[in-house]
Amino acid sequence: MRVDNRLADGAPMRPLACDRCAARVLVRKSSPQQTSVQWNGGAMALCAERERAGAAFEGCGSLRDTIREATLRGTIEVVDAEGDGPALGS
Repeated sequence: MRVDNRLADGAPMRPLACDRCAARVLVRKSSPQQTSVQWNGGAMALCAERERAGAAFEGCGSLRDTIREATLRGTIEVVDAEGDGPALGS
């Protein structure tokens, strides 16, 4: 998986594997409320929730939990921890 190092909002996307199914996606937390997730074919094939939902898929709860835990551990950085603009000096 290629890591996206473009700094669109101050932090690159980081690889993260779902704790439930090991699907590897790229993640960026721009604020506590905004999360970007980039799926690839391999991750889509592994995600049990995506497979079960089919065309109605609106997001993976297991991946959401994994992202929340990674944010709490500091593995995934929140660019703007206050939620009101780009974090400076991070």
